[in-house]
Amino acid sequence: MSEQGLTSYPVDAVNRVKRRHDRGHYDHATVHALLDTAALCHVAYVVDGLPYCTPTLYWREGQTLYWHGSSASRMLRNQSEGQAACLTVTHLDSLVLARCGFNHSADYRSVMAFGHARLIEDQTEKERALVMMVDRFFPDRTATLRPSTTQEIKATAVVAMNIEKASAKIRSKGLADDDEDYAFPTYAERIPVRTVIGAPEQCDRLLPGVTRPATLAGFSAGRLLEHALTEAYAMSYRTG
Repeated sequence: MSEQGLTSYPVDAVNRVKRRHDRGHYDHATVHALLDTAALCHVAYVVDGLPYCTPTLYWREGQTLYWHGSSASRMLRNQSEGQAACLTVTHLDSLVLARCGFNHSADYRSVMAFGHARLIEDQTEKERALVMMVDRFFPDRTATLRPSTTQEIKATAVVAMNIEKASAKIRSKGLADDDEDYAFPTYAERIPVRTVIGAPEQCDRLLPGVTRPATLAGFSAGRLLEHALTEAYAMSYRTG
């Protein structure tokens, strides 16, 4: 296998960036970094000839993506036998106001990951996945929690999807008007957009002596959410 094959996802008509292909990235490092800095994804699939797209929390282990939901959900009931699916993530970085409508835009970082989703049936694998569903965001937290009941585990379904193909698309150009338009008397600007963590709000029914664990230090007021999630991922999977 070539070095390209080891470090990048294969590219074909499915995942190749069609418009502005210069913004496309297929290497594992870029794709995985964008996946690990987000918490919410959208999963698209087709059931009985109709398209559906579902938002859900997700996490990554190597080249496998996981997400969860109610065992009664239509999405999960139809992904037990290798349902083709596309999972997408988008980071909005700015809004761009140009001097013409055509050049109005946004800076963003996005990923599309393709594969065949399967419902995790093995009980041991499912229980381990449910631990990481929490610990991927909040390292080592599950060990401090009240154990899940058999009914709670039964009511929660977990889906795994090996990433067969993926592409990232990044726009970081900012404001870019046509040269002749810079003489047009219209206000233009780039509006940065960030998801910032607010001040934690403790439960007012905490028992005496219960304090905030050190593993949550990264989730502090004023920090970017994507930085906190990246740190949490590294702690949970002991990377970097």
